Amino acid sequence: MLARKFIRPSAFLAIAGITTIATSQANLPILPAPLSDDSFLYDGTPRDPLVELGRNLFFDPILSGNRNISCGTCHDPRLGSGDGLALGIGEGGVGSGPDRRTEDAVTGRVPRNAQPLWNIGAREYVSLFHDGRVEWIEDGMRIRNPADEELPEGVSDVLVAQAFFPVTSPIEMAGQFGENPVADAAFTEDRSEVWRILAALVAAAPSYLDMVREAYPEIATPHDVTYTHLAEALAAFQTVAFRSDESPFDEVLRTGDISILSKDAREGLSLFYGSANCASCHSGPLLTDHAFHAIAMPQIGPGKGHGRDFSYIAETGLAGRTEDEGRYQVSRDTDDLFAFRTPSLRNVALTGPWGHNGSFADLEGMVRHHLDPVRSLQNFDASTVVLPPLDQVMRLSGQGSEFGYAPLDPGEQAAFDLRDTWVMQSPVLKKRIAAGNGLGTFHLADEEIRQLIAFLESLTDPSAIDRSDLIPTAVPSGLAPQPAR
Repeated sequence: MLARKFIRPSAFLAIAGITTIATSQANLPILPAPLSDDSFLYDGTPRDPLVELGRNLFFDPILSGNRNISCGTCHDPRLGSGDGLALGIGEGGVGSGPDRRTEDAVTGRVPRNAQPLWNIGAREYVSLFHDGRVEWIEDGMRIRNPADEELPEGVSDVLVAQAFFPVTSPIEMAGQFGENPVADAAFTEDRSEVWRILAALVAAAPSYLDMVREAYPEIATPHDVTYTHLAEALAAFQTVAFRSDESPFDEVLRTGDISILSKDAREGLSLFYGSANCASCHSGPLLTDHAFHAIAMPQIGPGKGHGRDFSYIAETGLAGRTEDEGRYQVSRDTDDLFAFRTPSLRNVALTGPWGHNGSFADLEGMVRHHLDPVRSLQNFDASTVVLPPLDQVMRLSGQGSEFGYAPLDPGEQAAFDLRDTWVMQSPVLKKRIAAGNGLGTFHLADEEIRQLIAFLESLTDPSAIDRSDLIPTAVPSGLAPQPAR
């Protein structure tokens, strides 16, 4: 069973309607109310059988087409609930964290940074993914999502809906056309078939079927198991496993006693909620406004393939549109070009590299970028970003009805590798990103930056540094859990 220590009843008894808490010292800002059990789905205590089912599924490669990657591979509880990489290697990789490498041929990198999962089960989340492509709309009456009406009815929350999509991504978990039935269905965007196959695989494992029946007593036969059951279990597990509200900052929110923090952190808090204006976007108990902002973030890696620039294709002859237009591809509002969701700053000191594509390897660099985003963009050296090597690469080949994947010609490797730095080498693309920037310039002294970082470090929950005990020693599929404990 999942250790109950991760279900933390708050020491603060929230009063309905109260959303802020004043500190005990004069001339200090009004701070958010602390997190409490009712801040989370299931009021913070989903049923144990549902959590245990989700725990096993989260670390089991059974949900991947080639049975070689799990959710936990990219969301490692020892690495700040990410993978420690700017851009990871999805299916086809071996190992975890910065040591991950290609074992089988892959088509490229995962194009965005693995998002941290801290407090992902909080009710206030209205959208998920860097671009918010899974989100509540129509005043919470409907979940917008990439599958549209193909998403089964009755999906109860965006966190449940989110679990439907990494398994349909060829580069993340499904694999490539011709490798397995899940990959074939994903290639044709038959998501319902992907979900049907995966639910059947789980139900066919006797120990999993027992766990599903314990979580859902109404299930009579393996055919009754749906992917919705699995997604709900994954959401329940994440709600408990990645709850994190025992940082020094949380103690301040519960007690109003600012003296808990170091002198530098207190000064940093005053800057954060005062003259530095960080809280205008990083607001509320999760330190995010859940909105989307363009801040001229440097871009590395292959992009999402949906931009409007064809210069990489023209130069190399290889497929790829390398700029990532972010929220615009969801909203189609030009004001959202190159905008991404404001990240929560909970445990931010643990969750690097930072940015939607992990372009900043240190927290100070990420903070300084906010002071003059356009200048930072122009001066950014993409060649300094450390990315795991792609030793084995394949590309789509053939034509008409005869196509498949073949190894990349060795003579094309250098052209392929240009994808990682193409945007930052293009004055035209950098100008497009700069044009969307919504932040002005701002001056902070070096001492003030140091104080801000001290405050950000006070957001670290000590228990979040290493939660490797979440990883089971074995899973019902008989496959090796990922990552290894």
